[in-house]
Amino acid sequence: MEKKLICVSCPIGCEITARIEDGKVVSVSGNRCPRGEAYARQEAIDPMRVLPTSVKVIGGKAPLVSVKTDQPVPKRLIEDIMEYIRTLSVEAPVAIGQVVAHDLLGTGANLVATRQVRACTGTPTESL
Repeated sequence: MEKKLICVSCPIGCEITARIEDGKVVSVSGNRCPRGEAYARQEAIDPMRVLPTSVKVIGGKAPLVSVKTDQPVPKRLIEDIMEYIRTLSVEAPVAIGQVVAHDLLGTGANLVATRQVRACTGTPTESL
C-alpha cells in the first residue's frame, strides 16, 4: 500500500510517497531532506498534531484562556482529549506557559496556557 503526503516540515512542501507493508513504512520517496522522511514515517502510520483550544477561566477578566499541547498528540486521540478538556476549568490569574493539565490521556503532553488572564476585580466580562 502507498500513502501520498504533502510534507509540512519545511516550506518546500515535498510530495512524498510512503510505502507501507504489514503496518510499517518500508520506504519513503519524494522527500528532499531528512525531515521529510521522518515526517512521512510518522504521518503514514500514526499522525500527530499539536492541539490548540481554550479552557474556562473562573474569576478572570476573560471567560476563557487559550491553551495548546506542549507537544504533538496522536490524531486518533484528539476527540477523547477534547472531551476531557471540556471538563476543565482554571482559576485566575493564569500565566502564559502555566500547565493547565498534565500528561493528557497518558500521551506525555501537557496542556499549557498561551495567554495571560488576570483575576477579575469587577465584572467577569471586563476586557483584558
